Amino acid sequence: MSEERTEKQVLNADEMRRAIVRIAHEIAERNEGVADVLLIGIRRRGVPLAQRIAQALLDAEGVQVPVGQIDITLYRDDLSLRHPYPMVGPTHLPGDITGRTIVLVDDVLYTGRTVRAALDELADFGRPARIQLAVLIDRGHRELPIRADFIGKNLPTARDEMVEVHVSEIDGGEDGVFIVKGAS
Repeated sequence: MSEERTEKQVLNADEMRRAIVRIAHEIAERNEGVADVLLIGIRRRGVPLAQRIAQALLDAEGVQVPVGQIDITLYRDDLSLRHPYPMVGPTHLPGDITGRTIVLVDDVLYTGRTVRAALDELADFGRPARIQLAVLIDRGHRELPIRADFIGKNLPTARDEMVEVHVSEIDGGEDGVFIVKGAS
């Protein structure tokens, strides 16, 4: 018996924009500016979110913060369970990360395993002064002791629910965050 898919929008495009601007301001405040900050988006949806945070920082601080991206596919602890031939995307860091403040950006923080994989990958590229985490949505249900430094929205969910973040750069159409339950 297949369960019917239900979808509830919890953030619209304007609410997402406001959350991103708020995150940008919090990053600048916590780091006393952004002169030493690098934004690193976790592929896929973390990348456009990092680019949007960079634009908000440029608007607010007048500083162009470098943006990079990492693909954590080969660092996942469930790689053998997911797909026998994984599709690996590019990792691009905008310069040396050693001694810099890295802000990892992702769309949803759930178990913490994606962030753990990102931390492992970053360690292969250098030793940052500090690593902070910015997420649009924190949905709880952590399996690892990882927490976000900057959160757009805390969104308590049930384990059988999924959180889908739609960004126009990847998904086309309008931005939004949805709680989805049931078959897809």
